[in-house]
Formats: sequence, C-alpha cells, structure tokens
Amino acid sequence: MTSHAIRTGTALVGVAGALLLAGCSGAADAEDGGAAAGADYKDGTYTAEGSYQTPETVEQVSVTLTLKDGIVSDVEVTGDPQARETEQYQGQFIDGIAAVVDGKSIDELQVDRVAGSSLTSGGFNQAIEKIKEQASE
Repeated sequence: MTSHAIRTGTALVGVAGALLLAGCSGAADAEDGGAAAGADYKDGTYTAEGSYQTPETVEQVSVTLTLKDGIVSDVEVTGDPQARETEQYQGQFIDGIAAVVDGKSIDELQVDRVAGSSLTSGGFNQAIEKIKEQASE
C-alpha cells in the first residue's frame, strides 16, 4: 500500500468511527427521552438586533426569523449601514442569507461568510442567540 492509500484508509476508519459514535449518542438520547433539536423552541416570528465592529464603525443589523418546529422557515435581515463599504457588504449578506439558513435548525445556525460578507455574520449570529432565548421562554 502506498502512504496515500494508508492515509485515506485511516481517514475512512476515523470517519466511520465518528459516525458510529454519533449514531450511538442519538440512540441514547432517544432512550433517555431527550428532545429532538429545536423541540425546545416555540413556533413564531422573532426579531432581535445584533452589532459588529468594522474598521470604521460599529454596525447593527436587525434579524427577523420565523420558526416552525425549530426550523427556520423565513428570515429577513435589515441594516442601517453607517459606512459606504458596509452598505455594500450588508447588501450582499442580506441578499444571500436566506439561501444559507432557510430549512435549517436554529441550533445549526452559525454563519461565517455569506456572499463575500464576513463581518455582518457577527451581528447576525448575535441576533440569532437572542432569538433562541426569546423562542425558548
């Protein structure tokens, strides 16, 4: 066997082991009566603000998210950009965020970069944490 084949085989064994363990933990949760992801959140539409630092300013975004069974069914992000460059990046983020989060569990949401915008995600993620709190009250 070549070293590439050995590395590939080792990686596959590692992945298989991780999947096996993941499968076991899911079974244990079901036996313990654990709730499915998102089951702790009330259906509804929630709005929260998030802020993030740019090189020039502190910017804010408002996130409105609709949840159904812990799954995002709609998202709207609005901003009030203070700098010209922020206007461009917030616009790109706003145009692309629905494709990234619609149909996902709110517990899986942690965006890094959307449509070339990375800083806006910080404000978005902050707002998502606030929405999780609202939806679980």
